[in-house]
Parts: sequence; structure tokens; C-alpha cells
Amino acid sequence: MEQPFLRVKEAAQLLQVSKWTIYRWIDEGRLEATKIGGGSLRIFRRSVAALVEENRTDARPTDVTPQLKMVPLTGRRAAKG
Repeated sequence: MEQPFLRVKEAAQLLQVSKWTIYRWIDEGRLEATKIGGGSLRIFRRSVAALVEENRTDARPTDVTPQLKMVPLTGRRAAKG
């Protein structure tokens, strides 16, 4: 069974960022974490997954087709055509 938490270093490696970025993202509320005994910090694995999903840049099919509007050219550019 997979643990629900990641160490700071593990989260940094997984997200390919520095551990300082992980601390900053926790401070900014982008990642959820909890302190355990001895002041150690653990990041919730589900918050890492949510951060990745929210910031995906790959193309995904959508149900919405953008509406394009024709704009007539004016001035010299229109005269050349």
C-alpha cells in the first residue's frame, strides 16, 4: 500500500524542483503538508497529484470549440490583397 505522505526531498524529486520550492509552495498553499514528531514535514501525496493536474499543459480534447470571428483588414494591408 502506498503511503499517503511524501518527504520534502521525495516531493521535490517527483516534481523536479528544489526542496526550497516545495517549502515555498507549502507556504503559498499550493501544497498541503503536516508536521510530524520532531518537526519533520510531510507533504500529502494527493496535494502533489492535484498540483500536477491543475498545471497540465498537454492537449486534451474539449467539448468546447472556440468561436473564431473574421476581422476585415483595413488600410494598406487590405489594398495589397
